[in-house]
Amino acid sequence: MFQVKKVLGGTLNLRDYNAQISEAYVIIRVINKLIELGMPKIKVIV
Repeated sequence: MFQVKKVLGGTLNLRDYNAQISEAYVIIRVINKLIELGMPKIKVIV
């Protein structure tokens, strides 16, 4: 998590409240994508 905060800045940079909300959503999407990329792909064998 430290590396993610370091890359993404760790703080919100925009001044406007609505812009900060949008920035937070973007950061959340990036973190979710990184987590998704790290998850193994599982195939069920029947």
